[in-house]
Amino acid sequence: MQEPSTKYNVPARILHWGMAALVLGLIPVGFLMLQDWLSRDIRNTMFISHKNIGSLMLLLIFVRLAYRWFNPPKLKPVDLAPIQELAAKATHVGLYAMLLIMPLSGYIRVRAGGFPIEALDAMGIPALVPRSEALAEFAKAVHYYAAYAFIILIAMHVGAALFHGLIRKDGIFSRMWPIFARENG
Repeated sequence: MQEPSTKYNVPARILHWGMAALVLGLIPVGFLMLQDWLSRDIRNTMFISHKNIGSLMLLLIFVRLAYRWFNPPKLKPVDLAPIQELAAKATHVGLYAMLLIMPLSGYIRVRAGGFPIEALDAMGIPALVPRSEALAEFAKAVHYYAAYAFIILIAMHVGAALFHGLIRKDGIFSRMWPIFARENG
């Protein structure tokens, strides 16, 4: 039986921080690409990037969920108040839900709206949803409002990480950072 660790393993940390970087890039691009004051060329480039990176995110969340399923973390327990433990679990469930909802709703919005996803089209992957303006509009609303929920959850997650890293100094932050540190120690 494996000894509990003080850190998540390296692949889990790489997936966490890689996806975090992509999400933190996708969110502002998602809001900026809707701004009429930007030129159409810039907005088109943002739309293309957002759709294609969003498709990558969908693949990565399935990789991340599969990795976690087959490699559940075995971490040393940290003394947390029950309400903090509940808040942490709820926030993590919410973050995982948003990591699924955002790219799925974006994919459905784009494909049901009849728009291309250039990377998928280049690979010959057909649309997996029918063309439907009603479905596209519903998915668009889900994507838009879920973005705000995602931002709130990210702020809670980052705030809690900073609280544990800078104030409590209880080892929770260092479980995920730095990315390439030894797993035990």
